[in-house]
Amino acid sequence: MIEIKALTKTFHTRTGTLTALDNINLSIHDGEIFGIIGLSGAGKSTLVRCINLLERPDAGEVWLDGRDLMKLSNRELLEVRRGIGMIFQSYNLLEQRTVLRNVLFPLEISHTPRDKARERAKELLELVGLADKADAYPSQLSGGQKQRVAIARALATQPRYLLCDEATSALDPNTTASILELLQVINRTMGVTIVVITHEMAVIDKICHRVAVIDKSHIVEMGAVNEVFANPQSDIARELILPHVKTTASVRGGPRVRLVFNGESSYSPVVSNLVLECGVPVNILFADTKDLDGKAFGHILLELPDDPRQSGRVIAWLDRNHPSYSLEVQ
Repeated sequence: MIEIKALTKTFHTRTGTLTALDNINLSIHDGEIFGIIGLSGAGKSTLVRCINLLERPDAGEVWLDGRDLMKLSNRELLEVRRGIGMIFQSYNLLEQRTVLRNVLFPLEISHTPRDKARERAKELLELVGLADKADAYPSQLSGGQKQRVAIARALATQPRYLLCDEATSALDPNTTASILELLQVINRTMGVTIVVITHEMAVIDKICHRVAVIDKSHIVEMGAVNEVFANPQSDIARELILPHVKTTASVRGGPRVRLVFNGESSYSPVVSNLVLECGVPVNILFADTKDLDGKAFGHILLELPDDPRQSGRVIAWLDRNHPSYSLEVQ
């Protein structure tokens, strides 16, 4: 278990003192995936680096498995850090080493016997799906593959905790999804407690059990992800969860279309599909539909934009996908 009590961290700059963290208190339970989210500059990366004392707090306590890390000697702290893996946005791989030798690096530092170390490294490359890349160099890998190597390296010494500092921020959405799935597998099968630092709510929603929201050096909200998402209490949480989106202009004066439902599946989102696939906004002027045993009956009246090209796309889509429609005379 990780416990942080009244933690404060300041940095001294040429322009004065910057408070990165102010009276932070939180607990991270064994076996969970815990998210820390905030905007750039909120203090989240400083917080995660304080967990393993890569950044030493100015005040407060950092407890890990019942030990106050602030009171440990350098030698004792190095031993504790072997139980804490860490991955970064920039991967931090050694370019002159192969994939296998990158994973071996922490095992060499810990003086693990060579045969045992190679066996462990190969097992981890199998886990992250890169067994066939053992002899490749980082320059030959994609961003997602590099992050998988970094995850394998972080797990080499069998840590109980894994700290992820914006680990998916540099990746495309599909690669991000695959990395998040891998972290879930690691958490579920190896029992590793994972701390995820991110500015992306989609990451928190995907894998985290609980979340702390940090804003301007303070924890402003904390709880189960589903509770925070359902009812955000702080302004910053509402901004992150319910971002301001650009709304479409009013739809006026265009043709009207009546969609008739005579037993089609009620599970088919006709209007949503129409808007998404055509990229055209519509108004729902009237709707009267009923669901009977999974089948839809009734009709919906839509108003289309007063733009022949946009309304034409909608009519063409309806011809293909919902022929039981009619154009209304206004």
